[in-house]
Amino acid sequence: MLRSRLVSFSRAAPSRGLTILSAKHYDSPHAGSQHSRTISTKSVAAEDLHEFGAKHVTKGLGRITQGIMTKGEGSYVYYDDGRKYLDFTCGIGVTNLGHAHPKVSKAAADQCMQLVHSQCSIAMHEPYIRLIERLLPVMPHPSLDSFFFWNSGSEAVEAAIKMARWFTGKQNIITMQGPQHSSFHIEIQPHVHDFYPQPGVFSIPYPYWHQSNLPADTSPEALSSNSLYQLDLLLSQQTAPSDTAAIIVEPVLGEGGYVPAPPQFLQGLREVCDKHGIILIIDEVQCGYGRTGSWFAIEESGVKPDILVIAKGLGNGFPISGVVSRRELTDKLAPGSMGGTYAGNAVACAAAVACNDVFHEENVLENVNARSKELFAALNEVKSDPSLDHHILDVRGRGLMVGVEFARGEGHPKNMAARVAKKCIEKGMLILTTSVYEVIRFIPPLNITKEDLKKGTDVFAESVREVVKEG
Repeated sequence: MLRSRLVSFSRAAPSRGLTILSAKHYDSPHAGSQHSRTISTKSVAAEDLHEFGAKHVTKGLGRITQGIMTKGEGSYVYYDDGRKYLDFTCGIGVTNLGHAHPKVSKAAADQCMQLVHSQCSIAMHEPYIRLIERLLPVMPHPSLDSFFFWNSGSEAVEAAIKMARWFTGKQNIITMQGPQHSSFHIEIQPHVHDFYPQPGVFSIPYPYWHQSNLPADTSPEALSSNSLYQLDLLLSQQTAPSDTAAIIVEPVLGEGGYVPAPPQFLQGLREVCDKHGIILIIDEVQCGYGRTGSWFAIEESGVKPDILVIAKGLGNGFPISGVVSRRELTDKLAPGSMGGTYAGNAVACAAAVACNDVFHEENVLENVNARSKELFAALNEVKSDPSLDHHILDVRGRGLMVGVEFARGEGHPKNMAARVAKKCIEKGMLILTTSVYEVIRFIPPLNITKEDLKKGTDVFAESVREVVKEG
């Protein structure tokens, strides 16, 4: 008989490091066999944790810093060796109300003492319903009245595609070139390494001059016209409207370079979808929920989504995403056709309810728009510097989702975006690059102060000047 002896459950004090939960001794079915082994229950010392993690964390995960992050508070994060960073990454647009916002964290802690998990196929729970109550008034279109909560952007995109195929009885999906759409299922992202999209996925150029090999000063109207023309060709040559279930698009391109879509392009997509009975999925995993200065980026165009996908900042770090459509469509779904073990977790929903309350109580959207003006002013001041202007191609974005693109090629520093980001980190600010182009992305907390925003833009400007000087 298999047997384990003395399974020890213990919690080490934070200063002592990580306790490994394990059995002291394990015997195989055959005593004395080579499978008999002893497992240590000794904690890993705090100073050895990074080395231990480097050895055992899967190599496929990359990081921009070394060391162990131990605390986050507001716009700052702290490491085990005493380092403190101004965080302009927000965990890639997640902790949008700052790290460990007291109201959000308290709501989650209180919910932990009531109900942690109920499973959506067993019963409803109150935080799930309260979250719908909070979200209904801020939807970008009143028709969006049917909600399904999941854990991540990837899963939400999967659910949206599953719904679109169910609603239409069609298979194919059209996406843009450049986005990640948070999903292995339809990735057309620039940083994939030997991972490929599934069959039945087609793409057109996003209205971004790079993708059509057009001059940088090409007008939004011309870019939109070009992309919509490519869509017409695609529907004529590769995926007929009768085979096409959905078109999915980000109103502001995320992993592809922080590029806002012209309103006329999004309006053109809506017209095509209406003409051919195609579902329009608006992916606001990264650009939604206040990031661009309004609740949702699609509002600028006036376009009605058939399905809206949200995630990231919805729970301020607690894993939750949402797929929102209209009952006219979702009533076609068979009960049990959607779901997931942790879908709409009670703790994450409670945190998301608190997030929504904070948006209203602390006038977060007003802060986004005020800080956005200051951010664009500071970045354009760097761009207008005579010693730097020819190295900076573009400053673009919406709200506090802003990209700075550097020039590349002869006469410009090599790998400029990565080098600027590295300099910023060395100077105490976390910041990220994005896309296959030379782009730095700014995603600071939505409630960042005027002082911290200036501190960040000063670090950025100094870093750009140093990289240009180094050549």
